[in-house]
Amino acid sequence: MNAHRPDDAPDTAAPAPGPGRVVLLTTSHRVAPGLLSWPAWQALRDADRVLCADEAHPQLPYLREAGITVEQAAPTAEDLVDACAGDRTVVVVATVEGEPRLTDGLARLAGSGRLRMPSLELLPASYDLPGARLLDLIQVMDRIREECPWSSRQTHKGLAKYGIEEAYELVEAIEEGDRDELREELGDVLLQVVFHSRIAEEDPEAPFSIDDVAATIVTKLIHRHPHVFGDATATTPEEVKEHWLRTKAVEKRRESVTDGIPLGQPGLALASKLASRVRTADLDVSLPAGDGIGYELLAMAVRAEAEGVDPEAALRAAARSYRDAVRTAEGLSA
Repeated sequence: MNAHRPDDAPDTAAPAPGPGRVVLLTTSHRVAPGLLSWPAWQALRDADRVLCADEAHPQLPYLREAGITVEQAAPTAEDLVDACAGDRTVVVVATVEGEPRLTDGLARLAGSGRLRMPSLELLPASYDLPGARLLDLIQVMDRIREECPWSSRQTHKGLAKYGIEEAYELVEAIEEGDRDELREELGDVLLQVVFHSRIAEEDPEAPFSIDDVAATIVTKLIHRHPHVFGDATATTPEEVKEHWLRTKAVEKRRESVTDGIPLGQPGLALASKLASRVRTADLDVSLPAGDGIGYELLAMAVRAEAEGVDPEAALRAAARSYRDAVRTAEGLSA
């Protein structure tokens, strides 16, 4: 029996305060500081305390400019539980690495069952935009270029062979249908673009950056797709290709349909490309007469292009079958 009230008297004692709330606020370093979500701003303004272990955190100047008091502190899990006592809310602005030490410590305390734990909420304050990881690649490439003994000495000419190799490996992944390999090889090709762009920044006479490369291709794509970004109309792939070639010819001021075709590419691909240009331009061009396998291959490549077959891909497929036959003859699995 309660000595201070009769049994039938209402219990007017105030309920014990709750254990509080911890909000772990994460932000993306790929998004400009200060661009936070509305729930993030609400949490920051409603918090009893806002803590951040990194005094150089890029968000801090913008939070303080908005009137948020941020304390530079790296609390332990026990400190944080104490800070939340009395149903208080503490927001922790996470560092770039996150707060693994803190969250692990809170998990251990919760598992011990000795304490009333505050609720823990993970609140993403900003999200990556599509393509944001490209910024990571650029940062990594910058550091490699500056600190790696091999990468820091590379030139455009020295890297040229790797660009060819990576392109062929990409084609092989496509033809093999290996999705994991395709993703990896696309990354290797992308690395070549970023690497060359990083080298180009150091040119003393005509430097350009990855942003300049991206701006150039964006401008080109918009200009060559008037049916998407302009008033032109194209309803078939053939009409799109016609737009592309006509616009490209004006841009490059080419005299011949053969201008711009790299003569150093593999022979079958070269023959097919020439045949494609001739067919698209509706030119009547007879194949050159000559003896030998070269002229026979030329005729076969032109015929393949006319039938919609990539002669290089067709020959690679046949060569793979030949390779399998060789391995079988050696008693090996294909």
